[in-house]
Amino acid sequence: MSVPTLTGAPPATAAPVPHTRAERPARRWRRAVSPVVLVLGWEAAARAGLLPAEKLPAPSAVLGTGWRLTRDGTLAVHLLDSLTRAGLGLLIGGVLALLLGAVAGLARVGDDVVDPPVQMGRMLPHLGLVPLLIIWVGIGESLKVTLVALGAFFPLYFNTYAGIRDIDERLVEAARSCGLGPAARLRHVVLPGALPALFLGLRLAIGAAWLSLVVGEQVNAQTGVGFLMMEAREFSQTDVVVLGLLIYALLGLLSDLALRWLERRMLTWRRGLRAT
Repeated sequence: MSVPTLTGAPPATAAPVPHTRAERPARRWRRAVSPVVLVLGWEAAARAGLLPAEKLPAPSAVLGTGWRLTRDGTLAVHLLDSLTRAGLGLLIGGVLALLLGAVAGLARVGDDVVDPPVQMGRMLPHLGLVPLLIIWVGIGESLKVTLVALGAFFPLYFNTYAGIRDIDERLVEAARSCGLGPAARLRHVVLPGALPALFLGLRLAIGAAWLSLVVGEQVNAQTGVGFLMMEAREFSQTDVVVLGLLIYALLGLLSDLALRWLERRMLTWRRGLRAT
């Protein structure tokens, strides 16, 4: 009769080693390599005559134009107006998205009443509503702020709604069993569980806001980076047009980096998959 023998436990796999503080600067330098190579290649191609200056000027020429507009104060005026429009539109669209997303995600009546019209509105390209918005709000500052608000609303609303609905119901039941009231459950369970989706929605909303601002500032604007680009197009100033595009790109990059930093600070408890 054979007697079963005990076999050794399988060897434990090594836990992934988190990124150390010493590795972070090296990784930042690695991330900067590809943009630097791209800019250097652009500069070399422009100097070699492969890129005509009237089509795509060299980065050095674009930087020179930016320095000239900065010294005479022109760039600061246009940039401040663009930032004001983007901030106001984001505030309006973001607050509405958070409120309606929370109502639709937390209440069954809100889901039945709020979500269907929002789903219908999602199918409409908000940039295609410019002719109708001109009739409704005119061609002044209201049009530009409304476009930014519409662009920011939908990504943040849907991620707020999805973030709330994706919370495990067992966590809510456990909190209720522990005696937590509705306000405490909202604070300690719902909000932390929905924060990752909220940050994703906010990043998408900011990207859509900058895109909407580009279009809005090209409609009867007197200031703003988009107006600066349109005016430069009339006089075939390609360097100013490229400068405006680079400003929009940098604004989008800086806002995304700021959100990533804030996300790391607020979601220190969250351990996601790290690239190896």
